[in-house]
Amino acid sequence: MYYQVVSFSHKNCDQAMREKLAFSNDEEKKVLLNQLVGFEFVYEAFVISTCNRVDIILATRDNFSSYHAVLGLMSQKSDLNFYELKTAARRYDDEEAVEYLFLVVSSLDSLVVGESQITGQAKEAFKFSFENGTAGRKLNRMLSYAIKCAAEVRNATNISQNPISIASVAVAQAHKLLGENMQGMKGIVVGAGDMGVLAVKHLLRVGCDVVLIGRDLKKVQAVAESLGENVEADTMDQLPKYINRYRLLFSATSSKEPVITKELIENKTLPRHWFDMAIPRDIEDMDLEKLHLFRIDDLRSISNDNHALREEQAVIASEIVSRYTEEFYTWLRALSVEPVIKQMREHVSEAIDKEMHRAIQKGFLPVENEANVRKMAEQMFNRFLHDPTQNLRSSSVEKKNANCIEAVKRMFNIDTEHIDFKQYKNDHHTKGYSA
Repeated sequence: MYYQVVSFSHKNCDQAMREKLAFSNDEEKKVLLNQLVGFEFVYEAFVISTCNRVDIILATRDNFSSYHAVLGLMSQKSDLNFYELKTAARRYDDEEAVEYLFLVVSSLDSLVVGESQITGQAKEAFKFSFENGTAGRKLNRMLSYAIKCAAEVRNATNISQNPISIASVAVAQAHKLLGENMQGMKGIVVGAGDMGVLAVKHLLRVGCDVVLIGRDLKKVQAVAESLGENVEADTMDQLPKYINRYRLLFSATSSKEPVITKELIENKTLPRHWFDMAIPRDIEDMDLEKLHLFRIDDLRSISNDNHALREEQAVIASEIVSRYTEEFYTWLRALSVEPVIKQMREHVSEAIDKEMHRAIQKGFLPVENEANVRKMAEQMFNRFLHDPTQNLRSSSVEKKNANCIEAVKRMFNIDTEHIDFKQYKNDHHTKGYSA
């Protein structure tokens, strides 16, 4: 079994490509996941799809085939050329895949290093695939370790202190441009999801009043009431009124098409600072002289500043990720040897049973001596297998002997595909996981 991640992120794909690759609803994810596990060379899969990345995480029999399957399916989904995707994608196999996922879940590969949302997004992505029947214990082992790694990164560094998100960066950029003038201003937030709520909270902290806009008035009103008396609620059909009256707007809906278009603009002389935090984009391109429009990729410079400020802590965090990656593979190799050893001994027991039965039937062995002879045979085989099994355990944790277990399995005709590894975890697992 192999691990693989195929990544389309802010580091290798521009916003226009990420918009085409993004999953706008759960049904799109289900289609891809079902297609992937429909291939005989893919065991399990789940997809992390955010405004900054689309990562496909796989457990496979054949990484070459799974990589090209992902590219082909994503090409069909997005109408992007297969070879264009192949140029843009980043492929990570086995230990590189594990380390990459650990980096992502620890928020060391985010547009804003240390942002607080990605760990939860990864958990939800796995849960969605698990409930869909397309992910299970193979990927759960890796993700569980990644979550533990992320927890240690947070505890051992200050990289996630004052958690940062795209919403907070957008508000910080607005504050940088407008300064103290933001106090008392009215900020319009379009979208009552997680990103919109974060934007409201950050606007309230800098002294803004907020109008929260969404499609479902009851839901928006409930969210607004939970955020305090300085937050009003309204619906999308009132959006034109607000964008032609107030200059500050933050948008983060899940719409597949822009919700703010040229046709909605009546007052072209109003100075505007707009922040589009959505993938696909919420605000279409428009030529307005007094419009300052910021999209997700425009916040990259702030991300880089943030990374520079936290560089020392990021180095410490990266060392933690490297250690967890090595520990994970050490544990995985040690865990995988136990069912092999058990089956070797079961084969021995079956061989003793068969030969004892044959010897008694042929008259080579008196029935009254069966118990003593069986005990002697078991002791002989235990002595014979002692050194090989100890050597197998020792060599299994060393990277250079990675193929040793597979060779033994082939020699002894051992199949561990359907073994429940939880029964062995107490002996070798130093960090714990929930399979």
